[in-house]
Amino acid sequence: MKRNSTPGTPASSSGKAAAVGSKASAASSKNSAAASTTAAAPYPTAFPASPDGPDVQVSAVLARIQALWSSLGPVGQRIADFIVKNPREVVHMSVSEVAERTGSSEGSIVGLCKNLGATGFQQIKIALAQELVRPVQFIHEDLDPQDNATAVIRKIFNSNVQTLHDTEATLDAKAMERAVKLFRKAERIEIYGIGSSATIAEDAHYRMLRIGLNVKLAVDSHVQAISASLTDAKTAVLTISHSGSSHETVTATRLAKEAGASTVCITNFGKSPIQAYADVLLFTMARETNFRTEAMTSRLAQLAIIDVLIACLALSDYDASVRTLRQTFDVLSLKRY
Repeated sequence: MKRNSTPGTPASSSGKAAAVGSKASAASSKNSAAASTTAAAPYPTAFPASPDGPDVQVSAVLARIQALWSSLGPVGQRIADFIVKNPREVVHMSVSEVAERTGSSEGSIVGLCKNLGATGFQQIKIALAQELVRPVQFIHEDLDPQDNATAVIRKIFNSNVQTLHDTEATLDAKAMERAVKLFRKAERIEIYGIGSSATIAEDAHYRMLRIGLNVKLAVDSHVQAISASLTDAKTAVLTISHSGSSHETVTATRLAKEAGASTVCITNFGKSPIQAYADVLLFTMARETNFRTEAMTSRLAQLAIIDVLIACLALSDYDASVRTLRQTFDVLSLKRY
């Protein structure tokens, strides 16, 4: 044990220091014993899941991982170590990217998340972000609490413009051409989207109707699953998902693929589960933080891709598209005074 006395200290002072050191040593022993007892207490093999379902709040993720670590197998410990060492990176990653980085499966990651009391990987990312990120960043990652309206306008517009530039640079023209061919060849088109992507799916549905395509929209998860399972080789599916990790849209796309339909996905650049079931991928490049509950910049990138897709589809059958646009314009003119 390190002593507090220094060379040249009078004997009486040394005696007092020794006495103090003895008391400190005894107290330390008691504390060590208490700590030993605490460490010996068994940790739960899993944190209880709330009966409230997906709305339950999960907090203190890093502390939960440390408590659960000793009860995990080698794969679970490897995933847990990666999350603990790279929490800021993990909040921006998909479950597929974490699986690749840790040499594990997506199922193993989801299993660990459930042991931590979460419904899945997305909820763990949200909880991690709440531990690491300033609250204002849940509104927009570039904002500060002190920003006035002028600063907010400048930052959000700059962010949106950058997103469009990045998406333009990322979007593959050949992939767009393949998507147009699949949609033109199909007898029926189905469009899937959930949450923030549902409004983008609705816009795509409306725009395809305007140029005369036989298109069906499904933004309810049950309807998506049923409809996807009833597709066939004459059907083309357009799925819109920023994360590419939403259970509903991944499941619907998988069911459609298994039923023989052609599948096109609009999703953000990077690995994600939905890509395994896509014949054609149209990538956005939105600097959207995945822990935010509502998408912002990603919507603009998705809408821009929809605009390009509709324009290419219209040009691929120019005369028919113009004829249908005129017809639908005349119909819509009845709605105006």
